[in-house]
Amino acid sequence: MLLDALIAGASVITMDPDRPSAHTIGIWNGQILGLDEDVADLPARRVVDLRGATITPGFIDAHSHLAWTGLSAKAVSIAPCQDVEAVLHTLEEAVRTTPVGGWVEAIGYDQRPLGRHLTRFDLDRVSHGRLVHLIHVSGHAAVVNSEVVDRFPEQARSGTANGVEYDVRGEPTGLLTEEGTRFVHELRSPYEPAALDEALQTAARICAAEGVTMCAEAGVGGTLTGASATAFASYQRAHAAGLPLRTQLMVVADELHPLPAHPDDDVRFALDLGLRTGFGDARLSAGAMKLWLDGGMMARTAALSEPYQGTDHRGVLTHDPSTVGETIRKAHASGWQLALHAIGDLAVDVAIEALERAQRENPRADARHRIEHCGLVRPDQLDKLAALNVIAVLQPTFLHEFGDDYARIMGPRRSEWMYRGRSLLDHGIRIAGSSDRPVSCGAPLRAMQFMVERRSCSGQVIGEAEGIRVDEALAAYTRDAAYACRVDHLVGTITAGKRADLVVLAKDPRAVPAGAISDIEVLATVLDGETVHGDLNKA
Repeated sequence: MLLDALIAGASVITMDPDRPSAHTIGIWNGQILGLDEDVADLPARRVVDLRGATITPGFIDAHSHLAWTGLSAKAVSIAPCQDVEAVLHTLEEAVRTTPVGGWVEAIGYDQRPLGRHLTRFDLDRVSHGRLVHLIHVSGHAAVVNSEVVDRFPEQARSGTANGVEYDVRGEPTGLLTEEGTRFVHELRSPYEPAALDEALQTAARICAAEGVTMCAEAGVGGTLTGASATAFASYQRAHAAGLPLRTQLMVVADELHPLPAHPDDDVRFALDLGLRTGFGDARLSAGAMKLWLDGGMMARTAALSEPYQGTDHRGVLTHDPSTVGETIRKAHASGWQLALHAIGDLAVDVAIEALERAQRENPRADARHRIEHCGLVRPDQLDKLAALNVIAVLQPTFLHEFGDDYARIMGPRRSEWMYRGRSLLDHGIRIAGSSDRPVSCGAPLRAMQFMVERRSCSGQVIGEAEGIRVDEALAAYTRDAAYACRVDHLVGTITAGKRADLVVLAKDPRAVPAGAISDIEVLATVLDGETVHGDLNKA
């Protein structure tokens, strides 16, 4: 047999417990044919000597927003602005290049450095007939100007719509949270196919540069994350054009509906034609059903059992728990994997109760249901999550970037429970790493560093007892992320028979100080045996 490539002279971290290390990898037809002595004597079209560089499985981002990431890369950003006037100045510059009646969309809106939320009247000062839409950095809120508000349906303008803030006169202030953001989504025309194609390619290149070979798109079809009603077609076009990234699409619960199936058919609640978790191929597939149970900590909408520190506010559940339970029951019974967005501990309670009922009624041993974020988990919830075999899909960089604020609003006792690591693992709960990009930095090495040292960007240690080992952090972004996405038969470890998704690193993350993990250079990223970032010959 003639190998396509023989990679030698490497320090290979396989993440396979049965064969944890190697120095030679044989690649044929996009697959790992074998390691070390199994392939060392086989001829190859190309032989690469890595001269001691480290190889790990390709990193997997188990929860991200690729279209949003790509669109954000070219959007107006107000993130650097520290006061209201700076925000308005930035918007005014964007307005000048936008036709009257056109949309001016800006990312990075954050009320915290401004000291208050902006209002539509602030935006009206600089909008001059344009439709202005500021997207909150969390993705769970927005501010719009009067041009947009005036186009809302009567329900949203009359002081009765959920997620729309009103002033003392009962008029919209322009601030929208959670469900209220749908009014903008309904007004905003779907993004042009060409714009989405470019956005996906841009996001994929960003991922490849960070060593990411697979992403799970967390919510196609949703008002918070959806950019098009034809998302599957957008991804099909992108893959046909050579998207350098393996992708899995979570479908929002609103897109599922009852089907008139045969009584013996378990698919009663799905997309048209019975499409559900697992449909697709190795490059593009349908993933879990996504359901939001609460909001986010930055927007103060994560649902808590106790109020935010110094307030009487507990956040919000996005749906009535009985409605959530019924949706989860039907989706579980129809064979869907579930991805339940629950950041606050009250939302985690709702998820636990609903999953317990669903499993009682229709036991499924390998459901692999996920709780996305698990932002605040009380000690009494750990055993319950373990009993359900739930996977915790975490975003460690949230606490690196926003941890100082989160610790303040949670207080000393609860800040120890945020985005746990050690406690989850010690209870036998798998953790999968992710970024929620573009909400936070997508680089897995940056996230792994936080998982080990638990330091925010200011240096504050948050939940020191929740720190984990480097090898455990690597597992979260490789083997266990693959398990969470139900693709562990394809990727996640460097094992004969799996796809040749690899990351070449300048240094071994296990051999550098914890504070230097994020500085390790990604020399090359390999997808299906093909280099999609960097140059193997120069590694």
